[in-house]
Amino acid sequence: MCDTLIALSDATSTDANLFAKNSDRPPNEAQLLDWIPGGEFQAGQKVRCTYIEIPQSQQTHSVLLSRPFWMWGAEMGINQHGLAVGNEAIFSKIPANKQPALLGMDLLRLGLERARTAPQAVEVITSLLEEYGQGGKHILEGHSYYHNSFLVSDPRESWVLETVDRHWAAKQVGPVYSISNLLSLESEWDLSSDGLEEYILKHGLAKSREKINLTGNFSDLIVTTFADGKHRCARSREKLKGDQGKHTVQTLAAILRDHGNSTDPRPGLSGADICMHASLGPIRVSQTTGSLIAALEADSPLVFATGTAAPCTGIFKPFWVDVPLDQGKLPGGQYEPETLYWSHERLHREVLRNYPERLASYREERDSLEEEFISGAIAVHGGSHSERKAYSASCLAQAAEAERRWLAAVLEIPPKPIFLHDLAWKGFNKKAQLQTY
Repeated sequence: MCDTLIALSDATSTDANLFAKNSDRPPNEAQLLDWIPGGEFQAGQKVRCTYIEIPQSQQTHSVLLSRPFWMWGAEMGINQHGLAVGNEAIFSKIPANKQPALLGMDLLRLGLERARTAPQAVEVITSLLEEYGQGGKHILEGHSYYHNSFLVSDPRESWVLETVDRHWAAKQVGPVYSISNLLSLESEWDLSSDGLEEYILKHGLAKSREKINLTGNFSDLIVTTFADGKHRCARSREKLKGDQGKHTVQTLAAILRDHGNSTDPRPGLSGADICMHASLGPIRVSQTTGSLIAALEADSPLVFATGTAAPCTGIFKPFWVDVPLDQGKLPGGQYEPETLYWSHERLHREVLRNYPERLASYREERDSLEEEFISGAIAVHGGSHSERKAYSASCLAQAAEAERRWLAAVLEIPPKPIFLHDLAWKGFNKKAQLQTY
C-alpha cells in the first residue's frame, strides 16, 4: 500500500510545489535510490522494461528513482525538469491482467524519462497504457496483481490519473491533494480514454450515464476496504489542509511518519497507517520501504529521500537530479549490512521490538540532524555540481554514523514483546537472514 501527496506553491511557505510519497511493499523487498542519466537513442532501439520490450524514445531525461531492487520501473521519482510521479495500487471489479505487460511502475518511469511536464506525462503514460496494457506480477515473491493510479506533478500543476485495464481518467488538482489505494475521481474528470463511459455501461457497472461514478463503478469493495486507503487518504488530506499555506519539507516528512493517534504502530492484524509497519498476515504484510519528498523546481529540483524503510525510524537525506548519485553497493532481498537499505533495516527492526522507548532514545537527535541536512541543502542549492555532490555524500556518511550510534543505544533498552507481531517479524527476518529475535 502507498500514499502520495502534493502541496502546490499556494499551500507552501516557499515558492516551490512540494511532492511526497511513501511506498509500501513486502518488508524484504529492498528499495533503492537509482540515478539514471538522460540519453539519446537511435530509431529502432528497444528498452527492456520489467517484463516486456517496447520502442525506446529518441531522447530521455535524467531521473532519480526509488525502486524495488528487482524491478525496472519505480515506485516514485523525479526528473531533471522538476516533474515528479508516484503511483498507487488500486483494486477493481474488473480483474487485473496477470499476463506480462507494463507494470504501473514501468509506466511511471517511462513518464519521467519521456516527459517534461505533468500534462505531457499523463499523455505519455496513457498512450503507452492503451498500446501495451498494464499487467504482470507486482511483487517478487507471491502473487499480487492490480491496476494503478498516479499523482503527477511539475513546478506549475498537478494531475491525478486513475486507470483500470487500458481505460483511464485524469483530473487537474490542487492546491493540496493526496491519493492512496482507492479510486477517488468519482464523477468528475477533465480527460479520459475514448469509450470510457461505454465500457462502464457495457460491463453493467452503472445503470445510466447519469449514474456513472468511477469510485462506485470500479472499486472492489473487499480488497479496497482491507487496504484501508480511505482512512489513510482522509488522514493525509486532513494534515495537508490543516497546515495549508505553511507546508515545508518538514511538514510533509511529519505526514509521511504519521501513525494516526497511536504511539506504538505494532498492535493489530489489520488496518494501515501512512507510515506502515508489517505484522502478521494475510492483511498487514507490507511496510513502508521507501520515502521521498521533492521541491519541484524546473532547473534544479531538490530531493530528500530516506533510501530506507520506515521513515519514522530513519532520516531524510538531500539529493539533486542533475548530480550523479553513488550510494555504494545496491541491496537485494537478503540482509547485507554494507547497503543503505539493510544497514538501516537492522535499526528499524530492533526499534520495533519496543517502539515507544527505543525510538525515543534517538528521535530528538535524528530530528536535529535532519534539520541540519535540510537547511544545509538549501544553503548549497545554488552551488556547483561538485559542492552539491559532496554535501549529499557528507549527509549520507553522517547518517550512517548516527544510525550506528542509535542502534547501540536501542540495544541497551529491553524489548517489550507483542506475540503475534513478533511472530510475523521472526518469519520476515528468517527469510532475510537477519537475526534480531
